[in-house]
Amino acid sequence: MPDFRQFVRFGYMPFMLLGLNCAAYFIVAGGHNYIWLAPLLIAAFACAHLAERSLPYFEEWNEPHGDEQATLIHNLVYETSNVSAVLTVPLIVWLFPYQGIWPTHWSILAQFLLAIAVADFAFTILHYLSHRWSLLWRLHSVHHGVGRLIGFNGLVRHPLHQSLDLWAGSAPLVILGMPVEIGVLLGFAISIQLIVQHSNVASAAGPFRNHLSIGSIHHLHHVNWGKEGDCNFGLFFTWWDRALGTFQPEPSRPITAADMGIDEVPDFPKSYMEQLMFPFRYTPGQGSPAAVPKRNNIDRSESPVSPHDAATRWTKPQVDGPRPV
Repeated sequence: MPDFRQFVRFGYMPFMLLGLNCAAYFIVAGGHNYIWLAPLLIAAFACAHLAERSLPYFEEWNEPHGDEQATLIHNLVYETSNVSAVLTVPLIVWLFPYQGIWPTHWSILAQFLLAIAVADFAFTILHYLSHRWSLLWRLHSVHHGVGRLIGFNGLVRHPLHQSLDLWAGSAPLVILGMPVEIGVLLGFAISIQLIVQHSNVASAAGPFRNHLSIGSIHHLHHVNWGKEGDCNFGLFFTWWDRALGTFQPEPSRPITAADMGIDEVPDFPKSYMEQLMFPFRYTPGQGSPAAVPKRNNIDRSESPVSPHDAATRWTKPQVDGPRPV
């Protein structure tokens, strides 16, 4: 009898990325009520949870980390914001009656793929800037503060940064004339992508490994090794990272379960309200006084990167300028 873990290794990503999105496509294209997308999203979380227990990258990431309640709230806020964004599409169309240049004569599938490509560019640029500009990094740090990567953590976002994501990735498309049904499919696809991108599942990507922003490609983005995580900003694909010169397929050393998070904030807040207030208390380069103790006799307020990080810092080409942390 085949090992169930082999089904997970080779079937998890196709089921999540192709299977669920295809099911969403048939719901939307068939004119069915959008509420039927909710069971698909629940199935995505359930599948991720089961796969993480069956074939994890790191067993440690499956253990409780004390932030489960905050993560649940983040997920509820994220999806509520997604639904609200879809409901505002008619308002945006009313405010901007310009029909734009959107190819509405194309098939729904072709329009959906175009929306993915354009949104991926917008998200990549905003993500890139969120690692370069201190104000944006303060908000984005809530996502990077997690000490592990699991499917549920993919939707951990500060609400203000998520609002920027929604406007950067969706508003221009709507103004250009993107129909509501394409916006619904795009929002669903983004949620599925975030779940897969952060899943603790040792699935095989095969020849797509260096072209999809998932798995070990995204793990490297989350490492707490000084500047080495300033790479692989793409949401769906690595195309735009290659154009920006920020694509990095391999880490300088093996990634361990303890290498996630922000190096200067080893004790990131666990409660939702603390995480909500964190950007307003945190000074990049100095850490958060209430959350960052001195470790190994190193004062993080004076040395945002430890001697160990400096000695092992990535030596391959990086983006110009300092990271705000």
